[in-house]
Amino acid sequence: MSDIEEQLIDVQTRVAYQEDTLAQLNDVITKQDAELVQLKQQIRLLAQRLDELARDPAQAGETDITNDRPPHY
Repeated sequence: MSDIEEQLIDVQTRVAYQEDTLAQLNDVITKQDAELVQLKQQIRLLAQRLDELARDPAQAGETDITNDRPPHY
C-alpha cells in the first residue's frame, strides 16, 4: 500500500472511532437530561410541600407535644 492509502485508512479509522464516541456521549447526555428533568420536578414538588407545611403546620401530622406526658409515666 502506498503512504497516502495508509493515511486515508488511518483517517477513516479515526473518524469511525470519533463517530462512535459522539454517539455514546449523545446517549449519556440524553439520559442526564431526562434525570435533570425528573430531579427538577422532584425539587419543585418538595418546595411546594414545604410551602404548604409552612402555611399549615398541622398538615405535617405532628401533634403539639408540650402537654403530652413523657413515655416513662
